[in-house]
Amino acid sequence: MIKTIKLPFNRKKKVKHVKNQSFSSFWERNKLSNNYLLKRRIGTGVFKFCRGIMLFGLAFLILQPILSKLSVSFMLERDLYDATIINIPRNWTTDNYEMASRLMNYRHGLINTLWISLVVALVQLASTTLVGYGFARYNFPGKKIWFAAVILSIVIPPQTLLTALYLNFKYFDIFGIIKAIKGQPINMLGSIWPYLMISAGCMGLKNGLYVFMLRQYFRNVPKELEEAAYVDGCGKFKTFLVIMLPDARPMLTSIFLFAYVWQWTDTFYASFFLDRFGLLSNAVGGLGDKLNSYIQQITNRVQIPSIGYTQCIISTGTLMVIAPLIIIYLIAQKGFVESIAQAGIKM
Repeated sequence: MIKTIKLPFNRKKKVKHVKNQSFSSFWERNKLSNNYLLKRRIGTGVFKFCRGIMLFGLAFLILQPILSKLSVSFMLERDLYDATIINIPRNWTTDNYEMASRLMNYRHGLINTLWISLVVALVQLASTTLVGYGFARYNFPGKKIWFAAVILSIVIPPQTLLTALYLNFKYFDIFGIIKAIKGQPINMLGSIWPYLMISAGCMGLKNGLYVFMLRQYFRNVPKELEEAAYVDGCGKFKTFLVIMLPDARPMLTSIFLFAYVWQWTDTFYASFFLDRFGLLSNAVGGLGDKLNSYIQQITNRVQIPSIGYTQCIISTGTLMVIAPLIIIYLIAQKGFVESIAQAGIKM
């Protein structure tokens, strides 16, 4: 009988041989291509390096102000003027948060901001969805003119409408009916109803942009889906609710989050209509003046706090305003990113 002898297999030698073979094959192919492969690999490496530097720079520009405010918010006043302290406080304290919370009436402002932003965002989402779907699927007289008005609402700043909004809601009337019944128009300023009315009419904060985004989305949805629903016996409104809205969920999620965040940080409409509610965006805007009044009240004399301490309290208040938004983003991060990606592909 002839016995077969198994020779030991050395994996390291084989892997090294494969690497040397691939390394030599690259230079052979590069030689055959007149150094084209080497130039392409160098170009790809330089591009990746520059891209990484740019992304790092953008991330630093975005995060650096927040990190700087976070560092300052834990410093004592003497640390603010210590040249040896750059980012890490020497004397840690939470007194700045207590002071900012007291001056802003943070708990009251947080509750009001939460429910007002939620209600306004839902109203804007409902109204802009209906209008965007109407522009995308139906033909009606003056359609192009009305859509041009939507574009103008995006371009024209809301400050130009300040006088008209003030007069309309200061002396609110409907074709003279209210004046005929009560003898005078209604003053609706200082309540949430004027803002809900303009949001329901697609004239609220960024509503023109939402209408444009939804119109572009619904225009790219195949009409065969609606035609199949009509054949199955669905009416237009049922087709919109059952067929179109579930498919538009990514876009609706994006618009709701945008509306909620922009309403949370808005100061124009909040100070004009909702000044009595003590929203956080209004409270942080006047934080410096409130600090001056508080210092004078507790000292019983005219004493202006230092500029560094005033900016420290303002930075702390700003962090307390944006902290709930960061928490919301961390919770809804996955759905938000997926909605943006899917909406961008379909648009």
